[in-house]
Amino acid sequence: MALRDQLRVMVVDDMSTSRGLITQALDQIGISQVASAGDGKSALQSIMKSPVHLVISDYNMPEMDGLTLLHYLRSMPTTAKIGFLLITGRADQAIVDKGKQLGMNNIIKKPFQPADLKAAIEQIVGRL
Repeated sequence: MALRDQLRVMVVDDMSTSRGLITQALDQIGISQVASAGDGKSALQSIMKSPVHLVISDYNMPEMDGLTLLHYLRSMPTTAKIGFLLITGRADQAIVDKGKQLGMNNIIKKPFQPADLKAAIEQIVGRL
């Protein structure tokens, strides 16, 4: 069984259109076990109930941004090893540096192509 068939992914973005585009790109890549959340808090709650291998999160969200979500994931032993891909429209160096400091695995800039998303995911989990 291919890795892409086993991989469980959580997509976190406050904009339903963005969640849809990411989910659609994952489907094109062949990743079908995808859950989604509209904010970091609900994503965290969902991950605690049903663990995932990879979180693909937007940076700019109300209440809990992507890097705060990353911080919480890295601070708990049960979620510390989950792969984390940040998707953002503004990949400022400060965001990149903070993400790396917190243990972010990769970052991709919006807008992206499915091939870019696949390459970013493969750098985290290995060949799909």
